[in-house]
Amino acid sequence: MSKTLEFIFDAGSPNAYLAWRVLPQILTRTGATLKVTPALLGGIFKATNNRPPMVAFGEVKGKMDYEMLEMRRFIARHGLTQFRMNPHFPVNTLGAMRAVTAATTLGLTEPVVEAVLAALWEQGLKLDEPEVLEAALSAAGLDAAAILSAAASLPVKQALMETTAAVVERGVFGIPSFFVGDEMWFGKERLGQVEEALNA
Repeated sequence: MSKTLEFIFDAGSPNAYLAWRVLPQILTRTGATLKVTPALLGGIFKATNNRPPMVAFGEVKGKMDYEMLEMRRFIARHGLTQFRMNPHFPVNTLGAMRAVTAATTLGLTEPVVEAVLAALWEQGLKLDEPEVLEAALSAAGLDAAAILSAAASLPVKQALMETTAAVVERGVFGIPSFFVGDEMWFGKERLGQVEEALNA
């Protein structure tokens, strides 16, 4: 019986992009299936009293320099040469995450996640502008009008809020987070442990 790797996801996290690029290899090696659970990082931070690393650790000598070093090491190890830090960071991802939530009801989760992440972390787009989000989805060959129409609906807006609250109840405090069964791991650095759990 195949195990499921659940990816708690907000496109606004560069580490979510980096993890996304590595997940296919893990899925291939383990035979696991992927479940993407969209959630709002801002809502998670508010509910857990967490803060972005640059705020939480900005005054800790050497901490953010090390965070950047670790990111460069991860990028080099996995050959993620298309990654670019978004010049508009931080980008409000509410519209994008509603689009991802709508995509889960349309059977388009992974294509929409791919389009949104590539737009943010490869193309450097300001995805909180509705017309930019629409253009990015269209450029990826998706029916942007249908996705964004669903994303604007009350059920999708409510679903994203409920999912965000639900992952907090499960212990999530940041992005990217991963679940194998009831076990949670936080951060792309834990993907080796996630893979071990899938193979157990």
